[in-house]
Amino acid sequence: MLDEPIRILVAALFCWFNFMTIDLIFRLPERGGVSGATAIAQEIEKGGGNLNGGYMMGNIVSSPDASAGTLLASCGVYCAGLPGGLFAALLVYIGNRICYDPGYAGTTGCITATFIVYGAVQSGWFAASDFIAGMVIAILTIQGLSSVYASRLIARLWKIRCRLLRGCV
Repeated sequence: MLDEPIRILVAALFCWFNFMTIDLIFRLPERGGVSGATAIAQEIEKGGGNLNGGYMMGNIVSSPDASAGTLLASCGVYCAGLPGGLFAALLVYIGNRICYDPGYAGTTGCITATFIVYGAVQSGWFAASDFIAGMVIAILTIQGLSSVYASRLIARLWKIRCRLLRGCV
């Protein structure tokens, strides 16, 4: 009975690393890419948070990013296996276009999550529902607990990404 909470926590870690990595690769902390993202970032900064972390948080709220993609991929795999996850990626792509999002972080995150979740389910160690619950926990760590501390964490990760790839704002 105790194995299910452990599976959910491990799935949350997989989800968190997937969506954070994709969003950092696609430079979400660099600037507000969609309508509303900059306003959210500025409010987070006024509250004591970091502007770059706020940009990423604003982009997450304003358009389907890799976190939304990861959650929808988990739901898609739960409902229909691999085709369900790929259909979720199509829906995220459409959602990005509706939001006039110029990037592909959400679609990429959904595709990578589809294969992560499907592979984990096929291994027999996880259920797709573990990833649905895990992704809710992962999103909560970035959007729900503390915008100030989450924005600072994102800013630290952004600086690491910039050092590794030698160049950012």
